[in-house]
Amino acid sequence: MSTPPADLLAAAEAAFANAYAPYSGFRVGAALRTDQGTVYAGANVENGAYGLTRCAEQSAVQAMASAGERTVTELVVFTAASPPASPCGACRQVLSEFSSSGRVWLVNGQGEVIETDVRELLPLGFNYRESTA
Repeated sequence: MSTPPADLLAAAEAAFANAYAPYSGFRVGAALRTDQGTVYAGANVENGAYGLTRCAEQSAVQAMASAGERTVTELVVFTAASPPASPCGACRQVLSEFSSSGRVWLVNGQGEVIETDVRELLPLGFNYRESTA
């Protein structure tokens, strides 16, 4: 088991501190690195109309895509949960759109770390780009 990259961990923790979770109280911060080396962070942002809520992982991916980048190589997801929480199903699908093999570290403030990758999180996930190649 390796240690998550320090810069991604710091960015995910900072995003965690900015999470807007007045309904669930479950804050999440995420930070990803692209194949260009750029780091994008995101926090979960809840909404009283729950369908409008955005997860931290989706926020980070949206920032990346909005900046014109398309490939996630690494991701840190930071929560207070023990064991560290894993991305939801929707986030797994969003991540698989931009990375089929990126490294993923699930981390909490107690120092627990689970290392995995996008393919392991979503085996046999649908990827339009790969299915039409």
